[in-house]
Order: sequence, then structure tokens, then C-alpha cells
Amino acid sequence: MINDLVSDSLTRIRNAGMRKLSTTTLVHSKSVEAMVNILVDKAYLESANVIEDGVKKSIKVVLKYDDNGSVVINEMKRVSKPGRRVYKGKEDIKRFKNGYGTIIVSTSHGVLPNDKAYELGIGGEVMCTIW
Repeated sequence: MINDLVSDSLTRIRNAGMRKLSTTTLVHSKSVEAMVNILVDKAYLESANVIEDGVKKSIKVVLKYDDNGSVVINEMKRVSKPGRRVYKGKEDIKRFKNGYGTIIVSTSHGVLPNDKAYELGIGGEVMCTIW
């Protein structure tokens, strides 16, 4: 049984990138779906589709590669873990890696990227960082 679906999803994407796979399948949850949609919007992933197989749901993710054949994502890191939650205010999530990276934040307005959360003036639980 998987306890932390977010970190499992990040690991599956990272492993698929290291093996140069074109697609990978993730276990579905609302937070994972929101996180993957942010990654598609920020152009870290090619596409993501929710697949329903009866009662079970999964997310099929298509990875994005550059012209050299390497994955667009350099690093994905889980910040807030089930044993240690990390919360940041709006000033602390303003920029990451001089604007080249993205912090995904779980807020009272849903799961948002750092620029959108800063624009709304809210902080929250830092789920992960990507650049």
C-alpha cells in the first residue's frame, strides 16, 4: 500500500525519465491530478490523461524531451512529507531558481504553482519543487 501518492508519482516520473520512456502511469488522486496538470501547464510534461478502468482510476503521463533527447525536468523534489509538513508564506514562495523552477503549493484555493499563489497573496503547504 502506498502512503504518499505525491512522492510515488514524482518517483515514477523521475524513473521513467531516467529510462527514456515516453509514458508512465500514476495512481490517481485529486492532489496528484492537480499537480500533474500544473506540470503540463508549465511545459514540464507533454500531456496527462485520467484513465477510468471501472472503479479504479489512473493517470497516463507523456514525458517531454528536448532536442538532445534528455528529459526537460532536471530535478523533482518532495518538500512536505507525511512525517514533516512544510508550510510557507506568500513571501517565501515568490521565486524559485530565479524563475526557472516551480514550487507547487497546496493552498486553501487548491493546488497552485508558486507564481499564482503569490499573485493571490496566499501561502500554504509546499508539496514539491521542480526545475
